[in-house]
Amino acid sequence: MAPRLKLFRTPIGFHDAYVAAPSQKAALQAWGADADLFARGIAESIDDPKLLAEAAQKPGTVIKRARGTAAEHLASAAKPMKATPRKAEGRVIPAKPRPRPSRKALDLAEQKLHEHVRSVEARIGELEKERARIGMQIAKVRKEGEGQAGKFQAAVDKARAKYEDALDQWRGQD
Repeated sequence: MAPRLKLFRTPIGFHDAYVAAPSQKAALQAWGADADLFARGIAESIDDPKLLAEAAQKPGTVIKRARGTAAEHLASAAKPMKATPRKAEGRVIPAKPRPRPSRKALDLAEQKLHEHVRSVEARIGELEKERARIGMQIAKVRKEGEGQAGKFQAAVDKARAKYEDALDQWRGQD
């Protein structure tokens, strides 16, 4: 089933451009518009059965119709146009430049980052000193432990020799 066609119109110079399309979006595409002419009030939907019947024969094709006669166009061109008031008698007043964005938030964030990095580096330095102190304690305990272990090993060796002698004498009495 073909979509229901509607009739849309927009002015183009001394002409009106009509198009039969299923939606405003399709009408804008047919006109080649890259802006929403309907939102700007330049284009509109109209109800003219005669024009709709003509445009519906070629949906999506733009049909141009003159707005008024050539005499009406010439008559309107002969009328003097109203002068538009100019600002400051012909001089254009420049707009005030926008103020430069504030850097305060960026500076504060950078300062907090710098303080955090310094704090972390200081804590790491303290831990490294503690690691060195603990390393020295470990080395001292190892050295003392090895010395003590040598004495205990000598005692074990002496006790083992004594035990083995006693064991040999015990076996020999059987």
